[in-house]
Amino acid sequence: MPWPIIGHEWAASFLRQSLAAGKESHAYLFCGPPQVGKTTLARLLAQALNCAQPGAPCGACSSCTRIARGSHPDVQVIQGRGAGGRLLIDQVRALQHDASLAPYEGRRRVFVLRQIDLALDEPSNALLKTLEEPPARVVLILTAGRRATLLPTIVSRCQVLELRAVPPELIEQALCERGTSPEQARLIARLSTGRPGWALQAVQDNTLLDQRKQDVGQLFALLAASPVERIDAAGKLGRDVSAARRLLGVWLACARDLVLLHDGGPRHVVNVDDVERLEPLAATLSLAQAWALVAAIQETAQQLAENVNARLAVEGLFLRLPYRRAAQHDS
Repeated sequence: MPWPIIGHEWAASFLRQSLAAGKESHAYLFCGPPQVGKTTLARLLAQALNCAQPGAPCGACSSCTRIARGSHPDVQVIQGRGAGGRLLIDQVRALQHDASLAPYEGRRRVFVLRQIDLALDEPSNALLKTLEEPPARVVLILTAGRRATLLPTIVSRCQVLELRAVPPELIEQALCERGTSPEQARLIARLSTGRPGWALQAVQDNTLLDQRKQDVGQLFALLAASPVERIDAAGKLGRDVSAARRLLGVWLACARDLVLLHDGGPRHVVNVDDVERLEPLAATLSLAQAWALVAAIQETAQQLAENVNARLAVEGLFLRLPYRRAAQHDS
């Protein structure tokens, strides 16, 4: 029975077969971009581990519905409480205490630790002890952006599944099946850059699309800003790591669009509603400059993932952005 997830059928199939063969792992690591479906897949695995119905997860029994609501006593989804969502040492210690207890009613106690790649050394090393000597009837599911940012000893003790961006056609189809108009579904699917979670959220919350417009507008404003103005903007953004990560994700899609506009026009552009602003900008940049912009944004995003000083990382990027005169249609 297919699991209700947009894309990632290979991962769901692998997990189904492993459970059917009784070869579940004591620890999993789901890697991939933000909102690509890592936590959704983790919840489905938690349901499958505790559902008593054939073809688990059934999605309808008491266990499945409570896991979906986040109210099952044997399943915890843990988000770091530290700066930028970092896991704290006291959260790991609480997990270790809870993991030592027998399940209240399910077959397995399941702990989903989100964004484990943001954790510093102390909580990471404490978690490693649990991974090395996992309690019976406990399954740990870690999520991270990239495995390369984790301790190799943590990665080696997990079954690793790398979730990649979902093709926009699959996201568009899923949105249409949920009642979104074809035009809106196509736009949101393209803007999602392969992230079903973002697409589903954007359908329910129009402010996400408004925020994306503001983020694109900020890129154009910075391209026309002076070095002093750029440094000032970097100082403000550097105080909000989450906002910086979101902004860089939007800008990376714009930079890739600039490359695409140099080679074949707007057919594959992500920001289909911003082509009128992107085309004039692409005309002022060489292909090498467009690729350099992609590389600079990727490098800064990687620095933020590695917990480099956010203000300095963002400031470095802002000062490397190309300069251009403001145009009236950029406003």
